[in-house]
Amino acid sequence: MYDSILVPVDLHQESSWKKALPVAIDLAKINGGTLHILTVIPDFGMAVVGSFFPPDHAKNVLAAVEKDLATFVADNIPAEVPATSDVQQGSIYKEIVRVADKLECGVIVMSSHTPEPKDYLLGPNAARVVRHAKQSVFVVRDN
Repeated sequence: MYDSILVPVDLHQESSWKKALPVAIDLAKINGGTLHILTVIPDFGMAVVGSFFPPDHAKNVLAAVEKDLATFVADNIPAEVPATSDVQQGSIYKEIVRVADKLECGVIVMSSHTPEPKDYLLGPNAARVVRHAKQSVFVVRDN
């Protein structure tokens, strides 16, 4: 049922994976599934913003994050659980949904904090993923 499991993580925010990753690992073990660990780096957006950075900055950032994510997977995923890593650039929730569709994932396992009043107006990424994903979304509270 859940043979392909997407787990979005923020490498600089331990709460984005500390509780969700063990749940995803257990699901993968139970179902004989593969974990797809995803991190999304923000897009520079307007060209005027990008003009403040060296021409190869985006490429260098992407390479550094790919290396960091590979290290994260090696350090946090048991060897017996198949896992891939992927770095995308853009809107966090849109990339999560897009990659889940592309990989034909059966479930997305992600962390979410308890909503604050501002989240009800704008909506955190987890809420947006839940609204837009075709897959089941397992939201693990980080607190």
